[in-house]
Amino acid sequence: MDTIVTRKATLNDLPVLDNFLQQLVNAERPFDETIKEGIVIYYDLRALMESDDAELLVLEGNGRLVGCGYADIRKAKSYLKYEEYAHLGFMYVMPEYRGMGLNQQLITALKQWVLSKGIREVRLEVYEENAAAVKAYEKAGFKKLLSTMRCEIG
Repeated sequence: MDTIVTRKATLNDLPVLDNFLQQLVNAERPFDETIKEGIVIYYDLRALMESDDAELLVLEGNGRLVGCGYADIRKAKSYLKYEEYAHLGFMYVMPEYRGMGLNQQLITALKQWVLSKGIREVRLEVYEENAAAVKAYEKAGFKKLLSTMRCEIG
């Protein structure tokens, strides 16, 4: 297997990242019936790349992107013990590259960036029914904290 490197995303990566985003949306639709049909944009990828408070990384092997993820520094709620935290998002690895530890490689690199910014709290969101993702994040040291619940009325 080729070596997969983690590097900062560049503007040249945008077409592939846009494709990854739609693959991620399609993978999440079975877990969330409220995601609308068609093209869905979760993130402003260019803004993430240009922000000093965010780091968008890609996984690359043999000149081909195989995954991505970002960390974004955010203000914490006033009642929490810390003033800022890092939110991880857009965590995606192509299906044929899953199970190879690449998600852990990406999370490790993002955590290093977060620590370089002086931040010690890292959070992310994951669908509870997405057992594989939950297991991967638990392996990386994350613990369940809160469940979001919903109901449709009327």
